[in-house]
Amino acid sequence: FFIGRKAPPSHYTFKIQSFSLLSKASIEKCVSEEFEAGGHKWSLSIYPTGNLKGNGQGHVSIYLTLVDPTSLPNDWELNAIINFSAYNYNDDEYVTTQDATVRRFHVMKTEWGISKFISLETFLDPSNGYLNDDDCVFGAEVFIIKTTNKGDCLSMIQESSKVSHSWKFSKFSSANLDKYESESFVGGGDYKWKLLLYPNGVVEGKGVCVSLFLALDASTLPANTKLVVDCTLRAKDQISGQNAQRKFNRKFSSSNLVWGSRLFLTLTKLKNPNNGFLVEDTCIFEVEFLVVGLLTPRSD
Repeated sequence: FFIGRKAPPSHYTFKIQSFSLLSKASIEKCVSEEFEAGGHKWSLSIYPTGNLKGNGQGHVSIYLTLVDPTSLPNDWELNAIINFSAYNYNDDEYVTTQDATVRRFHVMKTEWGISKFISLETFLDPSNGYLNDDDCVFGAEVFIIKTTNKGDCLSMIQESSKVSHSWKFSKFSSANLDKYESESFVGGGDYKWKLLLYPNGVVEGKGVCVSLFLALDASTLPANTKLVVDCTLRAKDQISGQNAQRKFNRKFSSSNLVWGSRLFLTLTKLKNPNNGFLVEDTCIFEVEFLVVGLLTPRSD
């Protein structure tokens, strides 16, 4: 939510002159100079017509970027509370977000922002006070909560055996549940697994594809351990052997126990009798995987 306050943001304000010219010039985003907050360098980016990749159409989008994270340790992590603001000339105050959520920055996430910060209809309306002679001011505050360096140790498994499991799924046309589970099986050590099937798909695959996943039983996973797994999921062609398959390499952990494909095989292709995936109303799903390593926290 937003509040109004007279004092400007303590870390950075960014004034843009002739705001309307940005959209007319088809400028995707306007990036500020670097500024320091919490002992780190940052920049502020304004998307005058919205960040399209973030579904910000019809809005002004605002983002904060950590500058030059390569100077940080390889296992860096940064936690911060971020508040954005826009100056309202009519009320002579900064309209500021008040979000206490801690945002986590790391090597794969060096930017955070709000794709729908202010609607363009609201922002461009002179009566709302965000533009004064086509000038506007944005701001950002960054409050560092905690910086931690984390490390993992990868132990490769030298003599790991490939695991294979086949699941015959009968009466496919009568399947009326969202999800089905195979029987449990052991593989890669003492780990227990299941196959999960969504016969009518899930999320973006719903109504279009069957979705197939490999699931790890959390009770068999040691604490603070992740499994590095090479996996192939397969739907068997029972006529010509032209199987459909998806491969992946993923880390299974207590927070990521399921991996697979939401768009595994289209229902049209599966139900086509010439393809051999559905014979006498029965499908055969298979999995082959290899636990190639273990990730555990570093002790040194």
